[in-house]
Amino acid sequence: MKKVVLILFLLVIGFLLFYLNLPVLQYGFYGIGFITFLLLFIYFFFSLGIKVDNSGKKFIIGSRPNKYLLILMGLILVYLTVIPLFSTATIFHTGSYQKMIGKVENGQKLSKHIAPISLDKIRVVDQDLAYLLGEKIIGSQPALGSQIELGKFSIQKVNNELYWIAPLLHSGFFKWLNNKKGTPGYVMVSATNERDVKLVQEIDGKPLRIKFQPNAYFQSDIHRHVYFNGFASVGLADFTFEIDEKGNPFWVITTYIKEIGFSGKNTTGIVVVDAQTGAIQNYSIQNSPSWVDRIQPAEFIEDQLNDWGEYVNGYWNFSNTNKLQITEGLTLVYGQNDKSYWYTGLTSVGSDESAVGFVLVDTRTKETTFYKQSGATEFAAQSSAEGKVQEKGYKASLPIPYNINGIPTYVMTLKDDGGLVKMYAMVAINDYTIVGVGNSMRETLTSFKSVYNMAGNKINPSNVAAKKSISSVIKRIQSDVKNGNSFYYFTIKDYPNIFVGSSQVSNEIPVTVVGDSVKVSFDIDNEQVIDVTSFDNLNLKLK
Repeated sequence: MKKVVLILFLLVIGFLLFYLNLPVLQYGFYGIGFITFLLLFIYFFFSLGIKVDNSGKKFIIGSRPNKYLLILMGLILVYLTVIPLFSTATIFHTGSYQKMIGKVENGQKLSKHIAPISLDKIRVVDQDLAYLLGEKIIGSQPALGSQIELGKFSIQKVNNELYWIAPLLHSGFFKWLNNKKGTPGYVMVSATNERDVKLVQEIDGKPLRIKFQPNAYFQSDIHRHVYFNGFASVGLADFTFEIDEKGNPFWVITTYIKEIGFSGKNTTGIVVVDAQTGAIQNYSIQNSPSWVDRIQPAEFIEDQLNDWGEYVNGYWNFSNTNKLQITEGLTLVYGQNDKSYWYTGLTSVGSDESAVGFVLVDTRTKETTFYKQSGATEFAAQSSAEGKVQEKGYKASLPIPYNINGIPTYVMTLKDDGGLVKMYAMVAINDYTIVGVGNSMRETLTSFKSVYNMAGNKINPSNVAAKKSISSVIKRIQSDVKNGNSFYYFTIKDYPNIFVGSSQVSNEIPVTVVGDSVKVSFDIDNEQVIDVTSFDNLNLKLK
């Protein structure tokens, strides 16, 4: 009878352990081994029939240990210790770890991955600011704010516009208990316009209910829901909240296997779960929906890039010859044809501020391109931007790389202690001494180009091909004052764009009038309003 009770007790404990921990039922994962060993140990302990003798000072073993039970426990210990040592240790599998990232192509043209971008498409809202703006719109509805909390923001392109998106989550067990149908929607914050903040609570007139989520309980917990619906034997990672082009909410979950013993996580596909109905769809990497931006988790790519750089010359490389490491973690950026990439700088081991290049990893296919280009790390660029306004004490956001007229450029915001954007900064990746700051993105671009041109294009001589000079006649000219600085906007005959310049470019601009013959030089870009890099009024005969 005691044995039956013990078995029933172990079954209950085992069920709870599986239900709460959700161990992956596959070779290469520790969870199933730990739980099985723990259950066997409990059974082994109670099966000994340990009693206290009459003196109350000694323990007496009532029955002999079951040798088959001991053998089974020993085998599980081997699975948890010896097998991982030989199947996983980097010293035995250096080459496998180094090749996990796959083939790394050498990049030639930055424009192949990151196209020139217009100012209104540059990200000016980072994750921290998105959270502040999201909290503000939630706080404007006290009844809602007392019931939910804001989830983690993830960046995504929706209908060709960039947004930070976060679900509304239950703020506790009792809040979930009172509202099992789910939380009422999600928040969208434009990554390019901090005034564009939306609380989305219905789609096509139907109210939204985020039933399946990390802050739900029992079978409404998103991980548990997927686990017990056919995915107990596959690794699940990177639970990301995304929406499709119509605004319908989903959880996108990466499926993975371990290719090097108990390590070497490698993506196999995704699971897409309807956050409202719980409907599950499994996709391979190749046939994943086009609206899904991220399939390869940042954690996996970060480990694989570090291993690729660490073991470039094998395991026994104590002199660190040719060793590389990533700089500030990974940043999600968008490039040609709306493709998304994980971006990070690469620096030599032991170097702090100087990068030897940077990599772009396709977030869907994991195609990796390495641009060998010396320059600044993200941290060095931040320090350089902060140094430009050190008297204000602003802090720079995480730099985002852009292609500014063929120049690889970090763009970042400068924020006050309250986390609000006060200024903007651009720093040339190749040379962090080339910095432009301003109170608007237009002013920042003008400042950056001015500093860059004064450097004589010493960084990228090929960029001269992106310049153009025109001799023409002024059709219109008008001044405008922004943040205490005067800018002069003008048009010329036979060219459709508007030009802008200041007295910093030429002292002749403020005294130029309609009808004057001029010669202007400028960088060819996608802007409707083009910054001039040089200006010469041919009617003025100045000595």
